Amino acid sequence: MASGGGSVASLWTEVNRCGQNGDFTRALKAVNRILHEVKDEVTAVHCKIVCLVQNGSFKEALNVMNMYSKVLGSDLVVFEKAYCEYRLNRVESALKTIESVSEQTDKLKELYGQVLYRMERYEECKAVYTDLIRNSQDEYEEERKTNLSAVVAAMSTWEKASPDDLGLSETTYELSYNAACTLIGQGKLTEALNKLQEAEELCRVSLSEDSDMTEEDIESELAVIHSQMAYVMQLQGRTDEALQLYNQVIKLKPSDVGLLAVTANNIITINKDQNVFDSKKKVKLTNAEGVEFKLAKKQLQAIEFNKALLAMYTNQADQCRKLASGLQAQNPGHPRPVLIQVAQLCREKQHAKAIELLQHFSDKHPDSASGIKLTMAQLYLTQGHVTKACDILRSIEDFKHKQGMISALVTMYSHEEDIDSAIDVFSQAIQYYQSEQPGSPAHLALVREAADFKLKYGRKKEAISDLEQLWKQNTNDIHTLAQLISAYSLVDQDKAKSLSKHLPSPESMSFNVDVDELENSHGANYIRKKAAKVPGDNLPKDLAQGDEKKKKKKKKGLPEKLLRATSQRKMPKNFDPTSKPDPERWLPMRERTCYRGRKKGKKKEQVGKGTQGATAGATSDLDASKTASSPPNSPRPGSAQATASTSAPTASNMVPPRQQKPATAGPGARKKAPQKKKKGGKGGW
Repeated sequence: MASGGGSVASLWTEVNRCGQNGDFTRALKAVNRILHEVKDEVTAVHCKIVCLVQNGSFKEALNVMNMYSKVLGSDLVVFEKAYCEYRLNRVESALKTIESVSEQTDKLKELYGQVLYRMERYEECKAVYTDLIRNSQDEYEEERKTNLSAVVAAMSTWEKASPDDLGLSETTYELSYNAACTLIGQGKLTEALNKLQEAEELCRVSLSEDSDMTEEDIESELAVIHSQMAYVMQLQGRTDEALQLYNQVIKLKPSDVGLLAVTANNIITINKDQNVFDSKKKVKLTNAEGVEFKLAKKQLQAIEFNKALLAMYTNQADQCRKLASGLQAQNPGHPRPVLIQVAQLCREKQHAKAIELLQHFSDKHPDSASGIKLTMAQLYLTQGHVTKACDILRSIEDFKHKQGMISALVTMYSHEEDIDSAIDVFSQAIQYYQSEQPGSPAHLALVREAADFKLKYGRKKEAISDLEQLWKQNTNDIHTLAQLISAYSLVDQDKAKSLSKHLPSPESMSFNVDVDELENSHGANYIRKKAAKVPGDNLPKDLAQGDEKKKKKKKKGLPEKLLRATSQRKMPKNFDPTSKPDPERWLPMRERTCYRGRKKGKKKEQVGKGTQGATAGATSDLDASKTASSPPNSPRPGSAQATASTSAPTASNMVPPRQQKPATAGPGARKKAPQKKKKGGKGGW
C-alpha cells in the first residue's frame, strides 16, 4: 500500500502541474490512473469531469456525472452539468439544472444569464447581469458589461423596447458595436452607422497591438461590423454599397455560421426576383449545421420565409407550397405563410382559391386578419368586384376609421356611383370622432370633406347639419357661412335670410381697388373678341335663300369674292398691275385654246407588251402588201394611177423605219413604259 500511496501522490502532483500549464489531456491520463488505483475518489472524479469539459468532451463528461451520481451528490458538479448541457444546446435542461440549486454562485449566475439570453428571456437576463455587475468585483467586470449591452440591444431589436440608459462606457469595440445595434433597433440609422465606424476603428487599434494577429485575422474579426454596416445601408436604400460589403464578408469565409447565414439572407433580399441563380447559391449558406443555435427565432423565421419566396420566384410551385405549409404549421397565427401561398396561387391564376384561403385564415385568426383582409380587397379589385372590396375594407376594425381608409372607400363608392354608401361611410366616421376626439382637427376636417362631398352631389339638405356644425366651431368662417346660406336657400328661405344677416357688409369687404387702373395694368392682356358676323345673317329670308342658290352655281373663272381677297393679299415682286391676267388661267390645260396636244417624243419600241412573241409595231411594218413603197408584182386592172406610181423609190425620200409611228396596240398600250434618258443630243439615240 505504501508504494501505491506514493504513486498516487506523484500522480496528484502531475495533475496539479498539468492543470496549471493547461495540459488537460495529460492531466486526464493521470486522473484515470488515480481512479484505477483508488476507485470512487470524489476529487479524482471531479477533476476528470473538469478535464473532459476543458477538452470539449461534453457528452463524455455528462456520462461520467451520471455514472458517479451517487458519489458526487446533487450540488457538487451542478455548474459543470449545466455548462455541458448548455454547450450541447440542451438549453431547457440547463435551465432546470441551474434552478434546482437553492443558492447560486457568481459563476452559476453568469451561466444562468447566458441560458436566459439563449431562450430570449431578455428582461430576466438583464436583471441577472445588473445584479452581477453591482455585487461583484473581479477581472470579469468588462465581460459582464458587454453581455449586458448585448441584452439591451436584443431588447431594442426584437422586442422594440426602449430600455433605460445604463451608463455603459464604450471603451471597447464590442461595447460600441452593441450600442450601434441598440440604435438600429430604435430606427436611428445615421447615428448607428457612425457608431459602427467608431467600433471599426477601435477594433483595428486594439487588434493591431497584438503581434500574433495578421491582417486576415483582423478582417475576419471586422466581418461582423461590416455586415451590420451593410444592413444599415440596405435600410437606407443604398443597396449597391450594401451588396458590395456583403460580398466582401462572404469572400472572407468567417467561421461564424450565424454571420454567414444572415449575410447570405440579406443578399437574397436585395436580389429579390432578379439574379435567382446567385440567390440559390446563397441559400446553401443559410442551411449550414448549427445555424439554428446561433440566431434568434425571428432571424430564423425570416430566413425560412425567404426560402419559400425564392422557390416561388424560381417557379418551384410544389417546393413553395411545401415550405409555406411547414411555416404555417410552425407559426399558426402568422399571416406571412398564408400570403406566400396566396401569391403562388395568383401566379397560377387561381384567384378564387386564393380568396378562399384568405377568408379561412381571417375567420380562424381574427386578431391578425387586418393585413389578410387588405389582400382580399386587393384581389377583389383586380377582378373588378369593387363593392365586395369595399365590404371587406369596412369590416377591418383596426383601420375602419382611419382617414386613408375613409378616402379609399369614398373614392370606390363614387366610382360605382353609390353615393348613399359613401355618405354612410362619412356619417359613421363622424360619429366615431364625435365620441372619441370631438373638436379635433381630424374631426373637423372630416366634417368639412363630408359637407363638400354632399354639396358636390346635390345633397344640400344632408349637408346643412355638417355646415352648421362647422360654422358653430368658427363663426368667422365666411366661406362656410356662404355654403350654409346657399344650402338653406333651397330648403328654408327664411332661415337663409336670417343667416345672411351674419354676412359682413359690402363696406367692410371693400378693398379700395381702382378698377380703371386694374384694367389698364399689364396683367390684363387678354381681350375676348366677339364673333364676326357672317354676311347675310340680317338679310330677309328670301334674299338669303337667293344668295344660297347663287352660291351653289358653278362659275367658270375666278369668283368676285376671291378676286377681292386676292387684291388684298401680298403680291410678288415682279407683279404688274397694268397687265391683264389670262382669262383662261383657271381652265384645265386641255380646254385652253393654246393647247396643241402632247408632244410626240421619240419613244423606244415597247417590246414584250401584249401576247407572247408578238410586237405591236412590227406587224404592220413586215406586211409588204400594206407598204406604199413596195410595188405589187403586177398592176391591178382598171387603175392607171397605180401604174404611174410604180417607179422605184430613191434614197432621198426613204423614211428610216426607226422613226415610224408604231401601230396602236390593245388595251395594254395605255400604260406608258418608262423611257431611259438618252445621252447626247435631244433627238438622238
